[in-house]
Amino acid sequence: MPRYLAGFVAAASATLIVGCATVVVAPGADKVRLTGNAADVTTCKAVGNIKTPEVSPGLVNGFFAEKQFRNLAVGLGSDVALVTEGTVSVPVAGIGYRCS
Repeated sequence: MPRYLAGFVAAASATLIVGCATVVVAPGADKVRLTGNAADVTTCKAVGNIKTPEVSPGLVNGFFAEKQFRNLAVGLGSDVALVTEGTVSVPVAGIGYRCS
C-alpha cells in the first residue's frame, strides 16, 4: 500500500472513531447551572477551577464541551459554574461554585 494511502486510511479511521465517541453525563451534572455573569456567584463559595479537556492544543470538542464542563463542575461539588473562557454553550474554562 502506498505511504500516502496508508496515512489517509489512518487519519480517516481516527476521525470516525472520535466522531462516534460519546460523553456520559455524571450523576447530578445536569443540575449544575452554567452562567457567564459573575454577579450570579457573588454570595457563593468558589470550590475550584474547571478546564474542558482539549482535543488538540487550544481546541475543545464543541459537541461535548458543555457535558464535560458540567461533569468536572459536579466533581468539585459545584452547583453553579461560572464560564470565564468560551461561551455557556461551549465552555472552555471557568470556576466552580457552591451556592446552596
